[in-house]
Amino acid sequence: RAVAQPMDPDMGEALYQHTSLERTASAQYLAISLWFLERELRGFSSYFKKESLSELEHGLVFSKYLIARGQTSLLDEVPKPIQNWDSVEEVIKLSFQMEADVTTSVQQIYSMAERSNDTRTTVFLDPVIDEQIKSEDEMAYLLGKVRFSNNDPSAILIIDNELNTN
Repeated sequence: RAVAQPMDPDMGEALYQHTSLERTASAQYLAISLWFLERELRGFSSYFKKESLSELEHGLVFSKYLIARGQTSLLDEVPKPIQNWDSVEEVIKLSFQMEADVTTSVQQIYSMAERSNDTRTTVFLDPVIDEQIKSEDEMAYLLGKVRFSNNDPSAILIIDNELNTN
């Protein structure tokens, strides 16, 4: 493939690793969606199903970018997701931490791109970072609501209902 600007090998590796992180998050969100479905919390289940599909799409976007830059998009094995939790709050805490980890990964790649004067990658990452910060903020908001509910079943059902209408 003709490439206008070769990619630094370390940058390619960082992008591969991020693609794997997105795919791992997708698998984890699918497991979370199923966990909520088993507990008849369809709003939470639907919300996390959408998150799973969104993370899968993000992984595809990164793969397409690698290909556009003349790289091969290798797919690593996705680790088995966690499937058991003791509370809704524990699930949302994990989800918030995953969002924070993805944000950190994207920001590190952005810094790497700046250091190596890879403007193509910084331009590619600008909207990704904006979207990721919004996702992290949304998960923080959901965590705050769930923490405030103090695992009260009535409050969890209200949150579930709100998520079901989104």
